[in-house]
Amino acid sequence: MKLHRVTETLNVNDADLSGSEFNDANLSGTVFNQINFSGANFNDSNLTGWHINDVNLSGGRIQNANLSGMEITNCKLDGMTINGISVIALLEKYQDS
Repeated sequence: MKLHRVTETLNVNDADLSGSEFNDANLSGTVFNQINFSGANFNDSNLTGWHINDVNLSGGRIQNANLSGMEITNCKLDGMTINGISVIALLEKYQDS
């Protein structure tokens, strides 16, 4: 199915949209609940003001992103690195100083 230049609110429930492409789409204010984004790619996208809660981001990658003002709280950080440096090790060094 192809939708072009649609300007109406779209409600999608219990749907399999795997393999779909969204190009030049305005999804601001959209709510995603119980969505499987495994293998999804977000390229050249504006996610300003986004909120992620109770989400599995393991094995993901963030590259060339503006993370200024970003807050990470109450998250499992095992194996997480920033520029190749273990975040756990960085936090331990910070707490020791």
